[in-house]
Amino acid sequence: MYPDLDLYIEGVKKEISEISDHRKVKLQELADYIEAKKNTGEPARLVFICTHNSRRSHFCQIWSAVFAEYFGIAGVETFSGGTEVTAFNPRAVGAIERTGLKVRKPKGENPRYEVWFDDGEEPLVCFSKTFADPYNPKNNFAAVMTCSDADENCPVIFGAEKRFSIPYVDPKESDGTSREKATYDERCRQVASEMCYLMSEV
Repeated sequence: MYPDLDLYIEGVKKEISEISDHRKVKLQELADYIEAKKNTGEPARLVFICTHNSRRSHFCQIWSAVFAEYFGIAGVETFSGGTEVTAFNPRAVGAIERTGLKVRKPKGENPRYEVWFDDGEEPLVCFSKTFADPYNPKNNFAAVMTCSDADENCPVIFGAEKRFSIPYVDPKESDGTSREKATYDERCRQVASEMCYLMSEV
């Protein structure tokens, strides 16, 4: 992994102790799902879902992949989707870049960003789409709801064999304020620390 990213990860690991017991219980349930898949030799496909697939779900997609690689967990495949199509928010992209990840930023209304954590690995492809988009798996996956709105408005995720609720506060609440950059960095780091804990428990 890139040197700056390694430094970021070392900081994140020290913050695991700050995760609440309630959150750890939720994360452990998902860790158990991944562990069960690992024990049967099946891929653990995780589809992180929020309303617009623009911020929280991308943070989760990226950090779960990073920490699966970091802890040497084979067979973890990460995806994201929403109930609506918008775009991977540039503020969230900026927060990801500030962690030491490398991002290729194409142009367009809904660009397909490529995110690298190591030059020797294939990039993660991040763009806004519905959770049922052909890019995502159709069955045998875990639906991980990262916002309460999507959780409430999607009573059924067709094809999902398991469903988990790990909601995050939307950093959008600070858009256009003096707290904007700090809020995105805080949410990004919260997701990173929780995905670190999650994969460390597999």
